[in-house]
Amino acid sequence: KTDFINFISDQEWKSIEPVSSWFGPSSFLMSSMSALFQLSMWIRHCHGYLTENVGIPVWGSYAVFALATLFSGLILGLVSEALETDWL
Repeated sequence: KTDFINFISDQEWKSIEPVSSWFGPSSFLMSSMSALFQLSMWIRHCHGYLTENVGIPVWGSYAVFALATLFSGLILGLVSEALETDWL
């Protein structure tokens, strides 16, 4: 507590370089990072639901997520190819 009070009263905070706008809480980078964390929590919730409520074994839940990952990659690849061919 004393160190913090001295830090403020001696104005040592003026010598610290401000945080870059890239790492600010409202920047695109930090918003994207937040979205990834929210996605991971949603996946965790879905895994718990599938294993506890539906009764799918853990390996079955992993298989569902693996297939979803494969299909979403396939769809994103097809869409990106379609957009690339139309633009070029």
